[in-house]
Amino acid sequence: MALVVLTGGARSGKSGAAARLAAERGRHVVVAVAGVAAGDEEMAARIARHRRERPVDWATCEVIGRAPDEWLGSVQASDVLLLDCLGTLVTDLLWGAGSEPATEADADKTVRALIDALIAREGDTIIVTNEVGSGVVPVSRAGRLFRDVLGRANARLVSAADAAYLVVCGRCIDISVAPVDPVWPTER
Repeated sequence: MALVVLTGGARSGKSGAAARLAAERGRHVVVAVAGVAAGDEEMAARIARHRRERPVDWATCEVIGRAPDEWLGSVQASDVLLLDCLGTLVTDLLWGAGSEPATEADADKTVRALIDALIAREGDTIIVTNEVGSGVVPVSRAGRLFRDVLGRANARLVSAADAAYLVVCGRCIDISVAPVDPVWPTER
C-alpha cells in the first residue's frame, strides 16, 4: 500500500475503516486532522470522540492553518499517514481565517498543491474524504465552490491512488477496478 483513498457520505464508516487499515500496517501512525474552528463545540466533540477511539500510541498532527509542506515534512516516510478528513482540510484552505472563500482559481491552485504533495509522499498514506455532488446543487456560492474543489481533488487523488474505496453503510466497495473514463456503447 502506498496511497489509499476512502470516500463516502457522512457517517458511512470511512474513519473507522481507515483506522483499521492503518492499524493493520503494524507501524507508527500519524493522524493528520484539520482541527476545529473556534467556538464550534459540536465539531470539537466529534474530533475528541475520534481521538478516544484511536490507539493511544498514534500521534496527532494538527494541520489547520499550516502549509502542507510544513506539516507533511514532519511525518516520517516510515510512518503511516492517516489524513482524516480531506473535506475538513479543504474547508480550512478555502476559508482560512476569513469569512469569504477564496476564488475558485486560487482554491484549485492551493488544493492542487496539497494533492500533489500527498501523491508524492513516500510511505503509506491513507486519506479519508467526503463524497460530494451526489445530492442537490448547493444553494450558496460557497457550497458550490466547496463541492467543485473537493470533487476535483477527490477525482485526482483516486486516479493516482493504489487503492480507492467507496464506503457505504459501513461497507467498503473497491472502486479501484472501475474504469476511469468509461466508454459507452454506441447508440443504434
